[in-house]
Amino acid sequence: MVRLTPFIILSLIGVSIGLSSETRDSPAKDVSIYFREDWKETPPQIPVTQAHVKAPDLLLTRHGPDGDSIKKSHHDNIPNDPWYIWSGSCRKGRWALSLTKKDSLVDLTNGQIRWRTKQSGLHILKIVLGLENGEWLVSEKGFGETPDWQEFSIELNILQWLRLDIRKIQAGERVKNPDLTRVRSIGWTDLTAGEGSSGCTRVDWIEVSGKPVK
Repeated sequence: MVRLTPFIILSLIGVSIGLSSETRDSPAKDVSIYFREDWKETPPQIPVTQAHVKAPDLLLTRHGPDGDSIKKSHHDNIPNDPWYIWSGSCRKGRWALSLTKKDSLVDLTNGQIRWRTKQSGLHILKIVLGLENGEWLVSEKGFGETPDWQEFSIELNILQWLRLDIRKIQAGERVKNPDLTRVRSIGWTDLTAGEGSSGCTRVDWIEVSGKPVK
């Protein structure tokens, strides 16, 4: 079981709880690594495109009013700076990014997500799921500000989910006990426009564990 350490994130609408993991646990026995994406080590570019995806069987989609401003970022002048996805350039509106595995779905009932991220400001990184029936979900809680890059791990069955308008990137009502047996796409958002380096999300890599469904 993943051990979670809550920490308080102040926001304009109240208080949000960030989720962090200090331990690295293995997925449940009936699941395996479904995909991992580390991004190609290529020069920075706006927007991030399919050409930046390292895994040959993954399809990238940008969503939202300013999804076309999501940046594939890297800084040669910063030691050990990774090649990562950055939202600070999405200043005109909300955004989301999702990854879909070709010719396959995944059962995430006992699924797990691991990723290396860095958050700035009040931006809470949240998980996005696209279901086979066309519905979209976003996690109610997420991962808040970090002083530097940090690895997180979360078991999806402990999360609460909200309905997501994928066009507007707007969260709606809570969905009780959503069916996660046939998930098509996995991604992320912070439901907020970018604010440069002072208010943004960064994702170095993401690893999704689940049970493949053909």
